[in-house]
Amino acid sequence: MLSSLSIPIDYGSSGINVEVPRNRTTIISPVYKNGLQNDVKEINRVINSPINSKPLSIIQKPGMKVSISICDVTRAQPRVPMLESILLNLPDIKNEDITILIATGTHRSCTDNEIIEMVGKRIASKYRILNHNARDQSNLYFLGKSSKNIDVFLNKKWVDADLKITTGFVEPHFFAGFSGGPKMVAPGLAGIETIMELHNFDRISHENSTWGVTQNNPIHDDIREIANMSLPNFSIDVTLNNKKEITRVFAGNLFDEHNAACLSAKKDVMIPVKNLFDVVLTSNSGFPLDQNLYQSVKGMSVASRIVKRNGTIICASECRDGLPDHGSYANILHSQRNPNDLLLMIQDEKFSEADQWQVQIQAQIQKKAQVLLKNSFIKDFDVKKAHIKPISDINLAVKNSLDKYGKDSTLCVLPQGPQVIPYII
Repeated sequence: MLSSLSIPIDYGSSGINVEVPRNRTTIISPVYKNGLQNDVKEINRVINSPINSKPLSIIQKPGMKVSISICDVTRAQPRVPMLESILLNLPDIKNEDITILIATGTHRSCTDNEIIEMVGKRIASKYRILNHNARDQSNLYFLGKSSKNIDVFLNKKWVDADLKITTGFVEPHFFAGFSGGPKMVAPGLAGIETIMELHNFDRISHENSTWGVTQNNPIHDDIREIANMSLPNFSIDVTLNNKKEITRVFAGNLFDEHNAACLSAKKDVMIPVKNLFDVVLTSNSGFPLDQNLYQSVKGMSVASRIVKRNGTIICASECRDGLPDHGSYANILHSQRNPNDLLLMIQDEKFSEADQWQVQIQAQIQKKAQVLLKNSFIKDFDVKKAHIKPISDINLAVKNSLDKYGKDSTLCVLPQGPQVIPYII
């Protein structure tokens, strides 16, 4: 490629390099801060100087039953230093009175090996760790209806706990605005009926259900209300850099600390852009977020913010977990001939299926732009069944896509994918 530039982009655990034309390419990345020198020390400091809350060590009392909500394996949460810091501040709580709940939402359960990798051998061997199961009614309480008439079901271990603690990390989210905070209660620990309502067609279609918006976002508004129905006694969120290092720590009252974390993250991840692009090349932030096609819709979604109508999105996502095989995402995709038919089906009030929200967002993107996928594990046949064009040579795909739009065509590269929120000014 004449006058080319080699750009490393996140892909799996090691990344890949892509050759792009220097004079027609715009690169957009977040502003990354340096990682903390001592994670546990800084988390402990913030826990003991919390926002609008007493320190955790003062809140905890002998005999309390404690539940701690953590992210599942699809999230790059630094669980070990966060949990170690929390446990240091629970001196009067017996190990057997502590339950760590993996806030899976509708995702699959984490395996024993994954749990050890997530929390370390010491914590995995000393404390009760449970996968939340949104479909197991015997482990859910009905807490009543929300103001928007959502039936609220939450995990019994969470509701019954005397001391409830959420842990999360704040990154851009494609329909909830930002992750972390109240999402560690709902949908993380919610029942399937609650999750289906939170992710219904109308809420997902709303213009404020998007990246970086938490206020007047119907999904995030409902999530906050549900979290308030079984309110955490203490919450911790962190922000990360591209090396998955902790950059800042926020702790205290759930809503106040999460709001502070979101405001901080916005300064780093929201990048202004003057023009739309013919072609947008995006990653899906590498492993663990790019472990399947379901999660890769996030990379497509952030690219769709800055691609021209009838443009092309090239998504580079390793997909070591396939489509995946679990969940309903693949079956829904395969049930219709094209994205338009998928949207018509999902819009029908009679249709209700877990994972429909991911298909809906993917189909909405595909109405605007063509989507190409570079992956390492899904066969071309299965990519095509997902209504996406498979590619093997990403450099050739970039060249052909630019050629398609002529000599003045433009390219934008998002090396970190959905870790950045570009917006048009």
